[in-house]
This record gives sequence, structure tokens and C-alpha cells, in this order.
Amino acid sequence: MDKKETWDRFYAKSSSRTTSFKNFEWFFGFDAVRDFIMPLLQTRPHSNALLRVVDMGCGISAVGPCIYRHSPLPVWVTCADISPIAVKLMQEHIRGKAVEPHSLSSKLEFVELDCTQLHKHFSSGSVDLIVDKGTTDALLRSEEGKGKASLVLKRCLKVLRSSGSLLQFSDEDPDARMLWLETEAHNQGVMASVGVQEVGELRGVCYYCYHVTPR
Repeated sequence: MDKKETWDRFYAKSSSRTTSFKNFEWFFGFDAVRDFIMPLLQTRPHSNALLRVVDMGCGISAVGPCIYRHSPLPVWVTCADISPIAVKLMQEHIRGKAVEPHSLSSKLEFVELDCTQLHKHFSSGSVDLIVDKGTTDALLRSEEGKGKASLVLKRCLKVLRSSGSLLQFSDEDPDARMLWLETEAHNQGVMASVGVQEVGELRGVCYYCYHVTPR
């Protein structure tokens, strides 16, 4: 599940099944994670700056557009995915269904981006929040994806502001994920704090929010 072609096939097949667009959510939708995300968007880094938010591996999820719609402070939401098919589907959907932001200054964009290349799209210390809902899980569970998962974490920590946050939503047990996050950050020579909260149970599976902050 770390290959671009896999996701292109997945989204092409999903869109061919219906004539009307429907968002697809890994794990759960925005309402389940709203209380983890929105409190992190209460303070601007500068008086007139937009808060930079990245929905990493967005697919055709509604999470990014919902952040754009509900954030009281102006945000610049970048929904990034490796699949150009997913990006095109979301662009066409948003064009056909106007999403009104809470703040008129807010921006929303969809970009084709390999998340191991975050540093080529965002400058160091420029991002306030990165949302990772299942992307790292998909990499860690792929035969050749573990190295990419480590690299993605490294890129995230590079582009985050010192006051920024990375939220990983996952069904992986905290004993395993906390250790992986702490070990990877240490191995990369990055100082980071790692916390965890339970999101809840869905269809018999318990999900967690891992909160990583540079320090």
C-alpha cells in the first residue's frame, strides 16, 4: 500500500462504481476527530498569518474541507495525496459543490504530492498542523513502506513550526506506536514530545490519536 499505482487503481475503481461523488473515509470522518484538531487552530503564529494545515495522504476524505469550513481563524489547508486521480476527484467535487469557509481569508487547495517530499512543497518551520489519518499506518503495514514511514516522519518534523503539531490517527496499539515515534525521532536527532489519546471504538476496533510536537 506504499505504491502510487495501488492508490490510483483504488480511487479509479471507487469512482467508477457510482455516478455521484462520495467521500471515502479511512477509519472515521471529521466529526470523530474534530475535538482533537480544532483546539490546535486557536492561535495564529503572527497577527495576520494564515494557519498552515496539511491533510497528508488525504485521498478523497472530507477532513481537509471540513477544517477549512469550520476553523474560526483563517487557515490555508493543503490536501495532499500521491494519487493524481484522488486529487482530481476532490478538485472536481469542490468546484461543483462550493464550500464556504468560516473565515473569508481561508484557502483550500488539493495537490499531488508524495509525502516523502513534503520539504519540497513547504519550507522548514512553516506548517502549523499536519493531519495523518491512516497514511503512516498504510506505510508501516507495507512490505517496503517502513523506510518511507520513517522518512515521512522526518519530513513532517522538518516542516512543522516549533509550535506546530503532527496528529497521527491510528488503530495501532500505543505500546508499539509510541515506541516507534520516540525511537524514530531520536534516531533522526530530532527532539520531539509524543502523547496519545484514545479516539474511541468503531466496529470493535479501538483508535488512537498520537500527538507529536517538536521541542
